[in-house]
Amino acid sequence: MPKAKKNEPFNPKDLTPQEQLKFEIAQELGLGDKVIAGGWRSLTAKESGKIGGLITKKKREMKREALEQEQGA
Repeated sequence: MPKAKKNEPFNPKDLTPQEQLKFEIAQELGLGDKVIAGGWRSLTAKESGKIGGLITKKKREMKREALEQEQGA
């Protein structure tokens, strides 16, 4: 029997840097209130996938910018 989803409340003030990035992207997508109200498990697979994709994109851009600064120095 599968476990029931736990929609635990979310505290946006107590986050690791990784969680901060994740929450910022959720807010950009208009999902911040939903996450605060029901936790990360309240999101659909499509919403979670969109957040994950944008995290990957943002990290890739940050890595590329850091590399360009290193090469330019």
